Amino acid sequence: MLLKIEDLAVQVEGKQVLKDIDLCIKEGETHVLLGPNGGGKSTLFMSILGFPNYKITNGNIIFKGEDITNLTTTERVQKGIGVSFQTPPAIRGVSVENLLRLIENKDIEKELSPKMQNLCTKLKFNQDFLKRDVNLGFSGGEVKRSEILQLLAQKPEFVMFDEPDSGVDIENVELIAEEINELLEKNTKPKQRTRSGLLITHLGYILNYVNADIAHVLLDGEIACSGNPEEIIQDVKTEGFRGCVECAECISKSC
Repeated sequence: MLLKIEDLAVQVEGKQVLKDIDLCIKEGETHVLLGPNGGGKSTLFMSILGFPNYKITNGNIIFKGEDITNLTTTERVQKGIGVSFQTPPAIRGVSVENLLRLIENKDIEKELSPKMQNLCTKLKFNQDFLKRDVNLGFSGGEVKRSEILQLLAQKPEFVMFDEPDSGVDIENVELIAEEINELLEKNTKPKQRTRSGLLITHLGYILNYVNADIAHVLLDGEIACSGNPEEIIQDVKTEGFRGCVECAECISKSC
């Protein structure tokens, strides 16, 4: 088990946002978290990362067998957790190229490796773009591609993607999805995959290009249902997210 969340409850600014969250992601698995805006998806995302404004009031987060509930965000990233933000901040004075050098070599005086240069070309980042400050004036597609490029440099064991299909055109979605598939080792057999991922999405559009093993629907701070991604997506398209609530209530009554 790579990531295990047990009975997690989280408050934000004194308001209870998440409660009774249980989630297990095995090595090599890709999970998708669906739900409407305000359902708690981003709160779970930030809680796994350890952002200080997200107060864990109950439960534990276990990563690679270690309780990381009280670790800082930096410590969690160093242990192998990577993230692609939906709307990352701009970093003035730090170029994309220098950030990649720091990630890859820990030395801004060194050149990018040939592999990283090839990735830059593949993601359509030329030298002029690499000289720009991180996320400053970037389009939606450029932000997403830059986040993916940083993850490819980091090579984390567990990767979270926050709304990778929002605010970008179909060409960028396909390009981003191709690199997500590479990050999650989708070109290898399931039993040979070592990296795991959690895709957070409102629309589910990214699932047309990235296969997930298990889907979860998060509503009102609780996981309403889990199961086959294709079946859940179809149910959501047919009945909306409230249909998952009715399904969860039926299961509860039968128990």
